[in-house]
Amino acid sequence: MFEMTRKKSNFVVVPTLLTLGNGACGLGSISLATFGWEQLGATNAIFGAGVFIFVGMLFDGLDGYVARMLKQTSKFGAELDSLCDVITFTVAPVFIMLRIADIIPLRFLWGVGVLFMLCGLLRLARFNVEVNPDEDPEWFRGLPTPAAAGTLASFALALPAVTGHLSAPSSEASRQLAEQTLYFTAYILPVLTLALAGLMVSRIRYPHILSQWTKGQWNFSNLVGLIFAAVALITIHELALPLVFCCFALVRPATLWMRFLGRSFRNGLASLRVTENG
Repeated sequence: MFEMTRKKSNFVVVPTLLTLGNGACGLGSISLATFGWEQLGATNAIFGAGVFIFVGMLFDGLDGYVARMLKQTSKFGAELDSLCDVITFTVAPVFIMLRIADIIPLRFLWGVGVLFMLCGLLRLARFNVEVNPDEDPEWFRGLPTPAAAGTLASFALALPAVTGHLSAPSSEASRQLAEQTLYFTAYILPVLTLALAGLMVSRIRYPHILSQWTKGQWNFSNLVGLIFAAVALITIHELALPLVFCCFALVRPATLWMRFLGRSFRNGLASLRVTENG
């Protein structure tokens, strides 16, 4: 009986180690983005920082799955998961943004980074209050923090492929396009970070893609998104990952905004007709 109890308790360690691995990846990302430039070079350091965030996303997805599979979900695990998410998904992405957009005044970047971190904290706190740890939700309210972090980290992963065109024996048009892409990214990334911060604390519904896929609940929109992702991967593979993440984060709010404008326009026309007829 003692041996059976001991064997059962050993299984609790597995999801905990996965969660701690997530937190360690967050620290690794921050370390590379902050101190990795001297040893690895700017591009490789930022790329490594982005890789750490994606590995943290893998750990974050596995720990909950393993805990539910082994029926070892607990309040301790949920709290530890949120603490590690703070490091990897709300703090580490800010350092990537600071490095890529270093041509922007630091005080502006600092303000953007603080807003992203604070909104991420609020998003995680709200998630803990609203979601049962024993359940696997099919929809999220507000952009999940891993998706927001992955959006910023995807630009870090795309950096080596884009900068490679600057030194590779490619055409002058390719080099100019690479320079313009890097310049545009440096200015657009802080704006995107602000948008992601707002989306994290919004009430917009986002699909839990992995949960829906494992339950066979994919719809036509998921299929269209998968096709677009495949085409982007083939045609513009350097920027495929940022495009996919940006589409996931921005398409739903853009669609809701267009519907709101269309509804407001129709209501305005209806009011105008009533006034004219009156």
